[in-house]
Amino acid sequence: MRTRAVKGLVTLACAAALAVAVTPIALSSTSSSERAHASVAALETGVLDELNEVRADHGLPALRDNPALSAAATQHSREMGLDGYFDHDSANGSAFWARIAHWYSRIGFSQWSVGENLLWSSPDVAPSAAISIWMHSPVHRANILDARWREVGIGAVHFDGAGGAFGGRAVTIVTADFGVRR
Repeated sequence: MRTRAVKGLVTLACAAALAVAVTPIALSSTSSSERAHASVAALETGVLDELNEVRADHGLPALRDNPALSAAATQHSREMGLDGYFDHDSANGSAFWARIAHWYSRIGFSQWSVGENLLWSSPDVAPSAAISIWMHSPVHRANILDARWREVGIGAVHFDGAGGAFGGRAVTIVTADFGVRR
């Protein structure tokens, strides 16, 4: 987990894990592109639902889906798969919080804070498996159970063969960007 103060009011938290899980999902007779899109959308929705169940179990408020955080998360998952790396920093070396700030603006807010969880796994990872992997990692668990978060964006992207760090394997990369601004 990384923490950084920006302008004295901004605290940023970040956590990452590299994990592989296999959970079968039944597929219909639709095209592979349609199945992949439906599968990713269901994964994103399911991860949000599971995150909120865990938070409720710990007496924490539910996270609201934020389209700006979702755009930041999806863009990062896509970039990592296309460029073959797995890291919070962007391919150009910019810090994760700067990437998120491009989508989730700090302007007009006296408090702004973001955090991030990453995961790459088998193409058909289930939401419950993703949350289980994160909950068994102390830094991911800390992000999930951080009481200050109010919003989240989930970005899952499937690749039939991602190079670099992914070794050409079929993978799904999931980025969860957490945020609060007041």
